[in-house]
Amino acid sequence: MSIKIKTFAALSCALALSFGAASTAQAAGANAISVKDAWVRWLPNNLPAAGYATLVNASDKPVDLVDISSNDYGDAMLHQTVSNGSSQKMVMVDKLTVPAHGQVAIAPGGYHVMLEDAKHKVAPGDTVHLTLKFSDGETLDTPFAVKSPAQTK
Repeated sequence: MSIKIKTFAALSCALALSFGAASTAQAAGANAISVKDAWVRWLPNNLPAAGYATLVNASDKPVDLVDISSNDYGDAMLHQTVSNGSSQKMVMVDKLTVPAHGQVAIAPGGYHVMLEDAKHKVAPGDTVHLTLKFSDGETLDTPFAVKSPAQTK
């Protein structure tokens, strides 16, 4: 075998290995968190809206939802409805842990995203976007379908 052929063969192997490594890195970097069933309960007269979704963690480690923002709303905060016997109140929450290989519901009567100060007219049938930031560095720009209270019962 000539030197040129040996060099070409060596370069071809190195190139194939580097493409293989790149494919593995991309696969390993796949999103650990996914969001399903994302929707917002719209209320009239510029009243605050509430966002709901299910967060699914496909990784081997728990991941925390640590921040929420939106270009559609001035304020987006994670709250939890807490019962104190005969009454309920909303408390602001700093983070929400999504267990390893598990999921957590942001649903009516529990955790919810409080959305205030809409930056433009929002109505049922629209889609708004919330940016969800997680403790593992992942950020998801997530579409939320806007529904009227009648559509959510």
